[in-house]
Amino acid sequence: MFDLAALDTALASTLFAGKLNFSPVTDSTNTDALTAARNAAPHGSVYFADEQRAGRGRGGHAWHSPAGEGLYVSIVLRAQIPVDRLPLLPLAAGLAAADAIRGISGLAMDLRWPNDLLIGARKTGGILVEAKTDAGAAAFAVVGIGINVHQRSFDPSLSTPATSLDMVAMRRISRQALLLSLLKSLERETLALLDPDAIAAIPRRVEQASTWVRDRSVEVHGPQACIGVTAGLDKHGFLLVRTADGLVTVQTGGIRDADTK
Repeated sequence: MFDLAALDTALASTLFAGKLNFSPVTDSTNTDALTAARNAAPHGSVYFADEQRAGRGRGGHAWHSPAGEGLYVSIVLRAQIPVDRLPLLPLAAGLAAADAIRGISGLAMDLRWPNDLLIGARKTGGILVEAKTDAGAAAFAVVGIGINVHQRSFDPSLSTPATSLDMVAMRRISRQALLLSLLKSLERETLALLDPDAIAAIPRRVEQASTWVRDRSVEVHGPQACIGVTAGLDKHGFLLVRTADGLVTVQTGGIRDADTK
């Protein structure tokens, strides 16, 4: 279990100070955070759990969240992020998660646009951003992050094979240390969304951290389904895919290698 007092002390100088909300068991930390945000939860409120009974991923997919095995956390942000910058938020969260994982475990992550954390060909984490907009800016956004930490077995029917940090690092990774590092990294990346110079760098940084967004043959699923070769990210963080019919700007959906389903 988490040492909540130690977390509070370590986060005293951050925007999360005094705003940790822990549940041993919950249906979904994102649902908890959304409910709290609608009821005026302050900027930087953190909702995390030891177990989720109905963890949610992007596109309505379930996120298996067994007790004591992973990191399941959602953060309320009220940073007045302009609507046209919101597509960059899951990318910024991915950079934060990759940095935190690398710092704690030494493992390099691959970012699969728009929201997956992979080690090699195996998925170890995902990001779900849900936002409410008002007058051209985000009234609030909830950033949900799930990371497989201690798991040793996974459902073989998953569309992308999964792994955990422990399995790859071959040692036990501290969820407490990972959560602390993740929140500090996320605070830094969130501030970047308010800085015009830092914003412009986010797509380039994702390209550098990902093997998926440039020169990879992919199949796009979703409303803009197509097959082609990735050609980088535009300034909004949308994926560019060069197809037989021309360049497609993919605003929503997901990608897989073109030769697999």
